[in-house]
Amino acid sequence: MHSLRVPSPSEHLHSLARRLSVHAPPGARARGLYSSFVSTARLGRSFAAAAEAAPREGEWELGGAGGLPAGLRRDAMPRHVAVIMDGNARWARRRGLPAAAGHVAGWGVGVLTVFAFSSENWVRPKTEVQLLMGLFERVIKTELENFMREGVKICLIGDSLKLPKSLQKVFVDAEEMTKNNSRLQLIVAVSYSGKYDIVQACKTIAHKVKDGHLELEDISEGLIERELETSCSEYPCPDLLIRTSGELRLSNFMLWQLAYAELFFVPALWPDFGKAEFIEALLSYQQRQRRYGSRIS
Repeated sequence: MHSLRVPSPSEHLHSLARRLSVHAPPGARARGLYSSFVSTARLGRSFAAAAEAAPREGEWELGGAGGLPAGLRRDAMPRHVAVIMDGNARWARRRGLPAAAGHVAGWGVGVLTVFAFSSENWVRPKTEVQLLMGLFERVIKTELENFMREGVKICLIGDSLKLPKSLQKVFVDAEEMTKNNSRLQLIVAVSYSGKYDIVQACKTIAHKVKDGHLELEDISEGLIERELETSCSEYPCPDLLIRTSGELRLSNFMLWQLAYAELFFVPALWPDFGKAEFIEALLSYQQRQRRYGSRIS
């Protein structure tokens, strides 16, 4: 029987807060942002940790074949899951304090992409953005040792030149340190939008044509896909997109890559998204027929 340890949300949050020597900032949105990034770092580690075979004392017991929850099939798992983490501010306003969701995954999932900060988020109040950038930096530094232990490979996508220099360095160092890890790839989308990604790919191709390295006839869907920022992954296109909080839109996220993804929208706010919600998303995914435009007789 395989198992997975998932400490309580409050245990996760207070433990990490002590290690960071930082308290949850005041204000509903700030509390939501705090919860969001703490959850993001932990989500990647939880995906990787779920692949461990040896149970530990106090861990969750997972039923089903090979340690999977009942009803799930390992051979039908999505290779790449993307998550739009929505609902942090609403959660904070309702609860009045920060918390981190419990996350269960890793049963054959190789790539996880999290939408941490969009290109449009730069218009938010300056103090809020500065706060979040500081939390990104501190949490990545603190969690790096855990990522190494859990075999998580970090990849940053987005317009990194807009990030503070210190945060740019933190991400570069994290990518370099974790580049040989292979249990899970965690792609963090920061200062990212789907339109930005397509535009930067087109600019790169246009420069190659201008410099004589490419002919117009060489441009194809495959070429464009190789120039998208998700080319850092063996599986650049998500099989499953999960969006929390009940919102039913893509919000300019991975517009090219999600062309044939299965979409799953859940009412739970992001900090409340846990084991049951994730299993529900996987079960829904495995019950669908992915036809890619063809007809299945």
